[in-house]
Amino acid sequence: MKLKFATREKPEKPQGIEEGRKTPADIWLPKIGWGVALIMVGFTVFVAIKKVPGIVLAEAPVPTPTPIAPIPQGSGGAPHMPDIVSTSLISVSRAADGHTSKPSRPLDKVQHYIVEKGDSVFSISKQYDLKPESILWANFDTLQDDPQMLSVGIDLNIPPTDGVYYKVTKYDTLEKIASKFHVHVEDIVMWPSNKLDFVNPKIEVGQYLMIPGGVGEVRQWIVPDIAKGKSGTLANSKIIGPGACETGEGGAVGTGSFIWPTNNVHKISGNDYWSGHLGIDIAALTGDYIKASDSGVVVYAGPIGGGYGNFVMIDHGNGYRTAYGHNSAVLVRCGQSVTQGQTIALAGSTGNSTGPHLHFEIRYYGGFINPWALLN
Repeated sequence: MKLKFATREKPEKPQGIEEGRKTPADIWLPKIGWGVALIMVGFTVFVAIKKVPGIVLAEAPVPTPTPIAPIPQGSGGAPHMPDIVSTSLISVSRAADGHTSKPSRPLDKVQHYIVEKGDSVFSISKQYDLKPESILWANFDTLQDDPQMLSVGIDLNIPPTDGVYYKVTKYDTLEKIASKFHVHVEDIVMWPSNKLDFVNPKIEVGQYLMIPGGVGEVRQWIVPDIAKGKSGTLANSKIIGPGACETGEGGAVGTGSFIWPTNNVHKISGNDYWSGHLGIDIAALTGDYIKASDSGVVVYAGPIGGGYGNFVMIDHGNGYRTAYGHNSAVLVRCGQSVTQGQTIALAGSTGNSTGPHLHFEIRYYGGFINPWALLN
């Protein structure tokens, strides 16, 4: 008898699918899974790094395009596209300028200048961008506050700023010095060249101090005013020189207007009008004609003191008087009537002068008038 064993039949494969061939899902699903996993890992690492102190991730600079300049009409060319330059690659530096309102010179020391031919206190002060008074106040021992005392070869102190360059004397204190020159004590103490201790400042006799912004007195060295008539003429002739005389009350009278006393280009050659120089120095060559600025009577003619050299003064009979200094020769005599424009002298450089020019003054009842206001 034969025994029959039951057998399990194999399930039938769906139609259209061959054995050993994978579906698209079998191919792409694993890859997508790995990609998602990598993204998650990267994000996790990024978050971890951001939380670690001291680590800064640099951001890429955003390029800034240079504006395109418009092309002129009719050029016919295509617009040029400029290169794009990252602002992170451009750096512009500018050095600080510590001297913007004053010339570039040291503020911690006084400079020196040797006077040359043709110099004046006024011209030297302009050269160093200082007030002429500051030059006088820095050189009292040499000039005695008189700009006419300037002469060729003098060694001048040139202060570093406007003010007074002062030599400390016995019994001086910082408070007294500050009061004398109308500044605060702090102005003196804080100035670098004085080198004073800010906490306990001390000064010594003979020490020089720069008083920035200080104002001193300008001592006027001027010829006495000489008028027509007998009053004072004899005394003046003994005091100021031999050029004075008794003139009486008559003679020519001025027009009230004034012309330039020189024939050349009307310009300053030396000192202009300022508190220490109450006249103007008009450019002239030795031997140039000097003319009467207005009609009047000569009340002085000859050499005189005060640095004026050969000197002429004219009384115009109306309160005005004019003065002419540094002449090489005087061509009129005291007491003579002259007319406006008449030659009265020849230009020169007598007296205290560093070069030929005419020192010209206009006075009104003894007071000084700026000639620029009256000259035609």
